[in-house]
Amino acid sequence: MTVHRTPVRLALLGAGAIAQVVHLPILSRMRGVQVVTLHDTDRTTARTVAQRFGIAQVARSPEDVLGDPSVEGVVICTPSNLHRQHAAEALAAGKYVLCEKPLALDPEGIESLLEQDGANGRLLVAMNQRFRPDAAALRSFVSGGDLGEVHYLKAGWLNRRTHRGPRRTWRERRSAGGGAFMDLGVQMLDLALWLLDYPTPVSVSAYMHREAGAEVEDSAAMMLRLEGNRVVNLEVAWNLRAERDRQFLHLLGSSGSGSLAPLTVFKDMESGLANVTPQLPPGRENLYTASYRAELQHFIEVVKGDRKVAAPAEQVQLMRLVRAAYRSAEEGKEVAV
Repeated sequence: MTVHRTPVRLALLGAGAIAQVVHLPILSRMRGVQVVTLHDTDRTTARTVAQRFGIAQVARSPEDVLGDPSVEGVVICTPSNLHRQHAAEALAAGKYVLCEKPLALDPEGIESLLEQDGANGRLLVAMNQRFRPDAAALRSFVSGGDLGEVHYLKAGWLNRRTHRGPRRTWRERRSAGGGAFMDLGVQMLDLALWLLDYPTPVSVSAYMHREAGAEVEDSAAMMLRLEGNRVVNLEVAWNLRAERDRQFLHLLGSSGSGSLAPLTVFKDMESGLANVTPQLPPGRENLYTASYRAELQHFIEVVKGDRKVAAPAEQVQLMRLVRAAYRSAEEGKEVAV
């Protein structure tokens, strides 16, 4: 048995918010892991972030990162329109890749990545919602048939409105592929479909709102029809006027129901309706951070060879649905998938 040398040596492409708030705080405290280099087009930001997290090297280019033979894995945190390019280059360089979502802005881009050598076994997409302990518990009830046939699922992620400065971030530009739906909707749609084991879609109907002068939508609603007369309703927003963000998921089955968050599960029993919500171990951190920690640990295990993964083929279907949603909103009608 081959024992992997320690530490696992990683690099980050992109030093923006997701790297600073999530990836680096977690990775910098993980045993047996070392982030050895970092690259960002804003070198001042890159140097500041590297100093803050004790990263020894700031690379001048992605090529310098990928050309380092000591780097085993790359975490891609660049803007969405660069994900496909950077993931392709990292795979070609023989690296393990954890790419923030979406993997590409269109299904064709994902298909091209899946055709690359190494995609099967070395390519992961950072759908961290799947790694939430409550989501994993709910999925076990669905896949085990405890709730019967799930025929309706409603999910949403509504972020409260925050003051925006005069300069738009990359997420607010058309080059990012979309706005709130591309940012939040992709994650929640993947979670919903993953809970249902990615059933075959039939049609999409979507509505999107864009403020005057904005390049992308700030809110969106979508209804997805699935085979077997099942429905997924999804709503997302960047502009909720409220004190806090709201994220939720509810599903209805023929013999039970489940919700996130908090996790609640009810099912029909011979004695009547019963609350069968499992008691999850108490965590020291919120679900968001816990999900990223589990996801990054999963990635480290893949790099070390302790875990095998298949190519994320379901992401092609996900982006076909995203494209259909944008088309439906633009044309104002239901679109067949």
